[in-house]
Amino acid sequence: MIIQNEIPLLEYDDSSSEVIAPEHDWTAERLPEKCLFAFLGDVVHKYAKENNAAMVEELITVSHNIKIYVLHEEKEDICLVQSPIGSASATQVLDTLVNCGCTKIIAVGSCGVLADFPEDAFIVPVKALRAEGTSYHYLPASRYIELDQEPIAAIESSFNKHDLPFVTCTTWTTDGFFRETKDMVRYRLEEGCSVVEMECAALAACCRKRGAKFGQFLFTADSLANVHEYDARSFGTGSHEKALLLGLDVLRDYN
Repeated sequence: MIIQNEIPLLEYDDSSSEVIAPEHDWTAERLPEKCLFAFLGDVVHKYAKENNAAMVEELITVSHNIKIYVLHEEKEDICLVQSPIGSASATQVLDTLVNCGCTKIIAVGSCGVLADFPEDAFIVPVKALRAEGTSYHYLPASRYIELDQEPIAAIESSFNKHDLPFVTCTTWTTDGFFRETKDMVRYRLEEGCSVVEMECAALAACCRKRGAKFGQFLFTADSLANVHEYDARSFGTGSHEKALLLGLDVLRDYN
């Protein structure tokens, strides 16, 4: 049944099947259940090469191709993917991965800060504000989505094991990088959001719809804390390799 609304984005089909299945172009075998979904640039490909990861599939798009790696580790295999940026494109890739076998997803990437956080601090979202569009195609309309407790616990356990400080938060997921206006930043901060990024709510909704578990940790990059003087800082590039290794460690201990 279609839940109708005057605003198209708030309309939702809760029962009929998709015309195009997420795995429609998939030719490889089933993927391992654990997946690191990384917004980390070239360190993903570098790590895959240095650790003899198998490239089991390549998702072809009109802009660029996305390599799907599998790390053959001593105890188990782990899927490793460098995600595209933005909720729609990232979710399209993740939907394929989930439908091809990945059921325990840990995402990692950078975020902008609304509060006074230093660069390269670690943040664990427990709730995401759905201010993007993609999540509304996977779940009925709501203001927030709560993230799954099991992967959150796995992330926190790994951070505690390494004595790494972190904070939990509500994140603001947005499609409009250049529409983070001064008043909107203040408004989001007042309602409890302390960081902003572009994918978390959509990825969580996709996994909830498909029956997979999803968790994410972030490292702080640019700062919007002073709305009169935007500070790009170094966009968290110094944390890329560390975050990749942490994400894999989380998955190894995630039972």
